[in-house]
Amino acid sequence: MPITELLEANAKKYPNEVSLVEINPDIQEKRRVTWRDYELIESSPMCHYRREITWHVFDEKANRFAQLLISRGIGKGDKVAILLMNCLEWLPIYFGILKTGALAVPLNFRYAPDEIEYCLNLAEVDVLVFGPEFIGRVEEIADKISQNRLLFYVGGDCPSFAEDYDKLTANCASLAPGIPISDEDDAAIYFSSGTTGFPKAILHNHESLMHACKVEQKHHGQTHDDVFLCIPPLYHTGAKMHWFGSLLTGSKAVLLKGVSPKTILETVSNEKCTIVWLLVPWAQDILAALDRGDIKLEDYKLDQWRLMHIGAQPVPPSLIRRWKQYFPHHKYDTNYGLSESTGPGCVHLGLDNIDKVGSIGIPGYRWSCKIVDENGNEVKQGEVGELCVKGPGVMTCYYNDPKATAETLKNGWLYTGDMAMQDEDGFYFLVDRKKDVIVSGGENIYPVQIENFLSAYEKVQDVAVIGLPDSRLGEITGAVIQVKDGMECTEEEINEYCQKLPRYKRPKKVIFAEVPRNATGKIEKPALRKKYGAEHLVAQQNLA
Repeated sequence: MPITELLEANAKKYPNEVSLVEINPDIQEKRRVTWRDYELIESSPMCHYRREITWHVFDEKANRFAQLLISRGIGKGDKVAILLMNCLEWLPIYFGILKTGALAVPLNFRYAPDEIEYCLNLAEVDVLVFGPEFIGRVEEIADKISQNRLLFYVGGDCPSFAEDYDKLTANCASLAPGIPISDEDDAAIYFSSGTTGFPKAILHNHESLMHACKVEQKHHGQTHDDVFLCIPPLYHTGAKMHWFGSLLTGSKAVLLKGVSPKTILETVSNEKCTIVWLLVPWAQDILAALDRGDIKLEDYKLDQWRLMHIGAQPVPPSLIRRWKQYFPHHKYDTNYGLSESTGPGCVHLGLDNIDKVGSIGIPGYRWSCKIVDENGNEVKQGEVGELCVKGPGVMTCYYNDPKATAETLKNGWLYTGDMAMQDEDGFYFLVDRKKDVIVSGGENIYPVQIENFLSAYEKVQDVAVIGLPDSRLGEITGAVIQVKDGMECTEEEINEYCQKLPRYKRPKKVIFAEVPRNATGKIEKPALRKKYGAEHLVAQQNLA
């Protein structure tokens, strides 16, 4: 069953109920930024606004876009890319694509022009849908990408090199196209994070998307009465697949274009949100604001907020302990996943396992897991190896990349590239990315363990541990530490705090600097290695 049928069912059952709300908060500090400086979430430079659509209007908008695509010859197997900031139009466009039998291809809004062009060509995209924030970048490559490709513009003042989405869809029928779609049909192409070079194109079928809906609802017990607050960008599987729980239950979701603690709590209060997905930095900011007294819980209506969950990166146990002090009634879950597994949920902690904070959890709904050594053999319980997952949400392949597919998919198992171990209770713990292991004097050191430890220090806002070149040991551990605003910290303080760690795990070098993260919240370690002269450590060692 394709997820388009869920949308149509909601439109019939809850036609006049609100499906989506878009909130653009008032920007207190006006700033001029270019796209190169975009944060993970960007508010519109316009003043505060709130927009909403019902399930009936949602479905109708999807149908109109589907009819437009069909009128231009788009159908099964074709690809339509989406290059939009989070907005009310995003999901109806996504579903309009799926209703034609074509593949939806979401693009990262931080892509440079050459990355946009690369992804369009790699995925063999036939149509590009883009918004006003991307006019400059698309114009730069328009002559090249418009050859044998349609360009639709969403917003006011349509540029001359594109066609006006709003005007064209307004003249299209609102009836469902009725294209038969099976579970095995290709549905979407997502791109990897791209922190190690140009991203790979990840192909998923309709079964994967439907399974993501079921996983989200099973894990978090979503009902029709829940209200989901979605802040991260919809182009990434993490945000969209968590929203799929709302789709399955026909419940309301709020798209918030702001991440300040005050904005988040105001939205939870005003929209009566019950489920909120946060990235670690945003949760840290909320706690810091509460600690300072910048915001007070009694100023907001938060009793209905039942679940806070975090994913996309390892979660310091100290953060959750602090969170429960302010929000003792909250259920908590963390979800592990990657775009190759249709985003979050192939492993999850579970709402009743808060005593296992620090673990990514147990296999998710209809998922299986194992940990293997370099030869693909399962390791003993308690030993470190590569985490592999298997289930209905595993990707079909890396599109047009059989070599990479063969390296990652083996007998139905997805080799994640993440190093993990399983404890005596069957819970999985991330140790690190396989490629991020530091080998110092023959000793394997796993940075995530050190990062979790340092994150608990009261002056640390964020931290990344990388390998730095060393003439004697090959590599030493370096800790890049971002200090909390308004605080000062010294290397001596960090060294003293790290005395609690085993000697070999103590950072040998401390660097005070900002910790860069990509759009999914993951630390951009390749960028840090490049910045601090550790980009090709193995090659350097071979030449030494």
